[in-house]
Amino acid sequence: MAFSITRCGIHAFHEVLGIDSDKIRFFWVLHSDREDAQQTAYRVKVSLSQGGFHSATFHYWQVTVWDQDGQETTSESNEFFTAYPRCSGLLPPYSMNQTYMPHTSLIFRTWFEDEPNRWKGVWIGDNGDKPLYLRKSIHLERKPSRAIVFASGLGHFNFVCNGDPAAANGHVLDPGWTNYHRTVQFVAYDISNILKAGENVIGAHVGNGFYAGDQGDDRFFWPSYEDNTYVRYGNELCFFAEVHLFYDDGSRECITTGPDWSIRKSATTLANIYSSETKDLRNYPTGWDTPSYEQGAEWKNATPVTGPRGKLKYQNQPPVVLHETFEPKTKKTLEPGIVSFDFGQNMTTMVKIQVSGPAGSEVIMRFSETIGEDGKVLMPDPLFKQFEYGVFCKFTLAGTGVETWEPDFCFTSARYIQIEGASFKSDQGLPVVHSVVSRHVSSAARRLGSMKTDKEDVNKLIDMCYWSFVSNLFSYHTDCPQMEKFGWLEVTHLLAPATQYIRDMESLYSKILDDIVDAQEPNGLCPTMAPEIRYMCGPLHDTITWGGAVALLPEILRFYYDSTHVFEKLFDPCVRYMEYIRTKERDGGLIEHGLGDWGRDIAFGNNQANIETAIYYRCLRNIERMAHELDKPEAETRFREWANRIYTVYNARLLVTDKKLHPYAFYTSRDEPGTQDRNMVAQAFALQFDLVPAQHIPDIQRAFLADCAAAQNRIQAGEIGLKYLWNTLADVDRPDIVLEMARQEEHPSYMRFIRRGETTLNEFWQDACRSKCHDMLGTIYEWFYEAVLGVKPESEAYRTWTVRPPLRSEFGRVEGSVECPYGVIEVVYEKKGEVVKMKITVPTSTTGFLLLPGDDSEVAVTRRGGDTVTKKGRRVSLKPGRYELELKP
Repeated sequence: MAFSITRCGIHAFHEVLGIDSDKIRFFWVLHSDREDAQQTAYRVKVSLSQGGFHSATFHYWQVTVWDQDGQETTSESNEFFTAYPRCSGLLPPYSMNQTYMPHTSLIFRTWFEDEPNRWKGVWIGDNGDKPLYLRKSIHLERKPSRAIVFASGLGHFNFVCNGDPAAANGHVLDPGWTNYHRTVQFVAYDISNILKAGENVIGAHVGNGFYAGDQGDDRFFWPSYEDNTYVRYGNELCFFAEVHLFYDDGSRECITTGPDWSIRKSATTLANIYSSETKDLRNYPTGWDTPSYEQGAEWKNATPVTGPRGKLKYQNQPPVVLHETFEPKTKKTLEPGIVSFDFGQNMTTMVKIQVSGPAGSEVIMRFSETIGEDGKVLMPDPLFKQFEYGVFCKFTLAGTGVETWEPDFCFTSARYIQIEGASFKSDQGLPVVHSVVSRHVSSAARRLGSMKTDKEDVNKLIDMCYWSFVSNLFSYHTDCPQMEKFGWLEVTHLLAPATQYIRDMESLYSKILDDIVDAQEPNGLCPTMAPEIRYMCGPLHDTITWGGAVALLPEILRFYYDSTHVFEKLFDPCVRYMEYIRTKERDGGLIEHGLGDWGRDIAFGNNQANIETAIYYRCLRNIERMAHELDKPEAETRFREWANRIYTVYNARLLVTDKKLHPYAFYTSRDEPGTQDRNMVAQAFALQFDLVPAQHIPDIQRAFLADCAAAQNRIQAGEIGLKYLWNTLADVDRPDIVLEMARQEEHPSYMRFIRRGETTLNEFWQDACRSKCHDMLGTIYEWFYEAVLGVKPESEAYRTWTVRPPLRSEFGRVEGSVECPYGVIEVVYEKKGEVVKMKITVPTSTTGFLLLPGDDSEVAVTRRGGDTVTKKGRRVSLKPGRYELELKP
């Protein structure tokens, strides 16, 4: 049987309606029931809707593959639509400068002469910084066969067309957050099935976002907290669009934004990204996005505005969309006029409420991850009480019956919703709440994995990690979705192996790398967050464990997705960052100026030399590999020698081999100069970063386990060290220690969170924590997949992978799946007494290896549709197919 082609796409692009890169890499996924099936050749054919290559044009591609018998399979036709690839290095759309000073066309003559390959629209607005509506009536003599819109609105915008909710293609919070001085993302929408012959309307509702943050008179806005370091990117909300129409006869036209668009202020008068909006439903222009709407005097002609400085770039990462909808588990009246809802799950949310009441009635909503003994919303940390009373949404009823409110431009993390100025009953003289739902909002990245065990507490922890992760994935990887919403960078690489078991992260991490390059400073420093909305100081600005993501993420993309598309553009920024870090070396090569093991004892830095020098070393090795891939032999040699120097210094300064304190070698920190200590994080880092000389590996593993025992198997690691703690315990096959650490009665303890009723991870090992939807402590999720489900990639994109059954664990049953780039890996493990059985699915184009304890281990292998074969050894090869196994380990 020939291959079937199950999925096709373009690397690093989630949607493909505005491709603006002149280099694209196609991929396809194959399936065959034959275990020996191999792709021996392929051909990719790209065709155009018109002859020759054009910007803003549909392209169609197919792949044909041949198997080992010469049988060929051709995929269905795949479509993508280009934007302006040749425009990427030129100006953004022209704005008021060109509109009001036409002579500038002489200065930019080549720009204006290259009509097919340049942006044509104009940034428009009303010269103000409050939310606004924009619309354009379009009369079409005939229905277009296809219609694609390029649009951007800052800070965020909701695209509309003919009143059809499908116009925005399911997106919310477009476009993605970037450093708008460097990059502005545009979004593409397919409205082919919405436009019709006759009258049509296209438009947008635009709000502030981070572009022109607004705290109003009574709300909290984090970037201006304490020292008011927040500086707006722009002071005028703005919108830009091009509508590309295609007709059956081959003709086309382009409609753009300009002064002929109409504009008016929004009924939403405050749009604060920290879940604080104000809306007066009496002022909402019902039907404004439909062709039948008649504009009144409040609508004015739009004004061309300066717009942002950044270049336009396609929103390649997955859009933000609404996922599950939750009904409240309980609802209560806390006191007259105040009602509360518990949704049973903390998560990122855009709530939706239906209320009826007299015109002019005000209703307030507050959101919280915690409630007090009185049932009211509570911020447990006294330093952040402003989040309790300064973050809320308020809307005024129009008195038209049952009215619906939902946020236009904001989200938050919440389990509890408190509504003030309303009741459940109509006899209390207050507006009546008819329904409230919590709609989970997150990245649209595909879900890749799931797993469960026969231990209920472990399943709750797995779910807790899952909800923490998905609630922090948007157009960037948030620090937390409730409080800061910043793009702190350490989580991107620390959680990458864990997050890629949850969602397809290739395009999102590719975008984050663009954010890092935009944030890089002239001296080469990559700051701790990107985009950098608020300037931090000292190690909160300059720490390699954060900034090193610039060199760590490209290797993650290569290993997990076999995707090297970012290497070329990231190589020079990586080199510049390493040259900056070299200026911080101490004692011949150690780095120790950063945050160390952040999160240990809440926020105490330690193990700086161990952690930061190890990250430095890994970055250098990664750049060495990048140089090899890019055929830069001189750079490859330079970085190999550079990394070798750091390896030597690390061991000369930190490895203790005299066996005076302990009967084995160990790594010490430099936390207390002149003394030698032995801690689990120092050993774990040396082991996980391949810094231990081969002859000392058994000693360092012994030192690591000895420190675990000395700590009575309590976690002694912060956010940074935690991941490598679990990785090392996986390597030495000690699931008992992992679970004992997780189940401690007192903090640090995952299960303490669960016993207290939490459904997402707290920021720190605290009960009364300020933030309860942080994912930075969730690295144990990686351990569950790699050491309990047992699935771990061995080579790029899981071309070869291993499955190690959890024989030494307490688990009697484990089942789960991971969708790797080649297909779905499925594993079921079951142990009853001495009988161990497994089911394993190996995707086409990969090889799985079952890892067993010893050379004498046996396994009876039955391939679906085949005979049973007994195999022996530590490593048993499994070719593509479905298997049932019985182990005799």
